[in-house]
Amino acid sequence: MTRPYVLLSAATSVDGRLDDTSPQRLLLSNAEDFDRVDQVRAESDAILIGATTMRKDNPRLLVNSEARRAQRVADGKPEYPLKVTVTRTGELDADLKFWHHGGDKLVFTVDSAVEKVRVTLDGLADVVSLGPDLDWGLLLDELGRRGIGRLMVEGGGTIHTQLMAQNLADEVHLAIAPLLVGQADAPGFLAPASYPGGSTARMKVLEVRAIGDVVLVRYAPKERA
Repeated sequence: MTRPYVLLSAATSVDGRLDDTSPQRLLLSNAEDFDRVDQVRAESDAILIGATTMRKDNPRLLVNSEARRAQRVADGKPEYPLKVTVTRTGELDADLKFWHHGGDKLVFTVDSAVEKVRVTLDGLADVVSLGPDLDWGLLLDELGRRGIGRLMVEGGGTIHTQLMAQNLADEVHLAIAPLLVGQADAPGFLAPASYPGGSTARMKVLEVRAIGDVVLVRYAPKERA
């Protein structure tokens, strides 16, 4: 069984924040970069976000381009990638947009919350328990078993941190907006953790590109410069 290629995707301010602390979502990307993200989604077999991000942003998480969706179908793929979320607590609302747009949905949770999630999302998603705790290796194994070859992870910061710390990310797309949030309690892309190789391990840079006023940097975390 082959695990999927794991791509972490995030837009941050120059000071590394995914958002500010206001009730409204801070739009970090520009229109051109949002279109790039849509292309990456279209090239993915599954898209994953955490339950906290889902509750906060209430995204639909779709491939917006009709042409890209048509190309997926022409290539023998579902119109939309599989949408995946992860929850330890089982605190999910069946009214969230995530469940009512796009194609198939999959929830990974733990033994203590699995029945709660199945009752809440009856008929809306497939629900899988990973055991007593969330095990990212088992999660990736299960996605591989389901034929997922490329997984796009869109957050939030806790999930990005866990995947990076466990050396499970194959690629990182970091879109850096020319903004400074300046709020210590604003959510960040990565939190303190014991990362592979420590503070002197330099990742390989795959690409640096200006997209309007946003700078895209692509890293290969498992490769060293």
